[in-house]
Amino acid sequence: MTLNSWTSWPLRESLSREGIGDARMWIGRVVRAVVVAGLVWITLTGPGFTGWSLVAACAGMTATFLAFRGFFRMTADRRLWPSIGLFAVLEAVAFGFEFTGARAPAIVLWCACAITAMERLPLSIAVPCSTLALGAYAVVSHDNWIATAATTVGLGLAGYVVRLDAEARGNAQRLLAQERAARKAEAESAALAERGRIAREIHDVLAHSLSAQLVHLEAARLLIKRSTDLEADRDQLLDRVVACRGMAREGLDGTREALSALRGEMIPVEDFLRSLTAAEGVRLEVRGEGRALPAEAGLAVRRVAQEALTNVRKHAPGARVDVRLEYAGDEVGLEVRDFGGRGKPGELASSGSGYGLLGMRERAELLGGTLFSGPDEKGFVVRLRVPA
Repeated sequence: MTLNSWTSWPLRESLSREGIGDARMWIGRVVRAVVVAGLVWITLTGPGFTGWSLVAACAGMTATFLAFRGFFRMTADRRLWPSIGLFAVLEAVAFGFEFTGARAPAIVLWCACAITAMERLPLSIAVPCSTLALGAYAVVSHDNWIATAATTVGLGLAGYVVRLDAEARGNAQRLLAQERAARKAEAESAALAERGRIAREIHDVLAHSLSAQLVHLEAARLLIKRSTDLEADRDQLLDRVVACRGMAREGLDGTREALSALRGEMIPVEDFLRSLTAAEGVRLEVRGEGRALPAEAGLAVRRVAQEALTNVRKHAPGARVDVRLEYAGDEVGLEVRDFGGRGKPGELASSGSGYGLLGMRERAELLGGTLFSGPDEKGFVVRLRVPA
């Protein structure tokens, strides 16, 4: 047994009523009520209490009740000296009962004090206090010394067992409180992660859509600025406006799609890519045996494909683009490669608008995957691999 276990108080949870079942609590109350009623009856109907002695006996019982109540409260608050003072009051009352001839209340009070002190005080204080109470009982006991010694030792062990039981209950309550706090923190963390995921999806969709719209609006602005005959360029301007309108509708559809995906309602990745590449006039190649992907992995493939194709429109207009989806083991890969565009090969890396390469890379790393983007021998390539 360590020094700390001798000097430390019992756990606060073990000194409270937390973890005590209703049945056990009511049984304890009934037992205490019966014992107290029996002692009061024995004391007040005894031959030695009449007149002022009866008044003194009633005062002693009242003091006992108040002292016990205060002792329980002081030990619960871990106030050592008030607890010791109240224990001394209880011992004095027990001696008072003994000197006035009320031996039964005195013996019961000494035994109760010994067990309660052992349960609620630090062991370095509980052992001397319990020894004092049990020693007083042994002195006034008229049984033979073997029976008295056995009773004294038994009461001391009973007090220690009660302490161990209270400590076990206190530890259980503390572990339960920690588990509840951990579950609450886990639920809050999951809620925050879900909010962050939803916010990221909405941001990515809108960033992609707005970025694409800006491309067409900028083209329309330049066309208006450079044109000397707006009527002649009317068809081109109309095409840009219609494209912007399509991008806006695509952004709304993408937002709805992201929310549906987060709810688990998502079309297969292959179908999405076929629709996307068909609208862009891009060739799609699928390798490996297709399978359903987790929501996060599927969304990553979708967003990277959309952003990569938007970047091709921005930085390599007129380029030929190949998109390849590959199922490999426990991973899924996406490659978007452009050839022969009019933009500079390194121009995409410094774009920094909207979602961009940084956002794609962060999305891949959050899933434990990788994303490479940069020029190669023939053009520019964006290559994604995520666990699936």
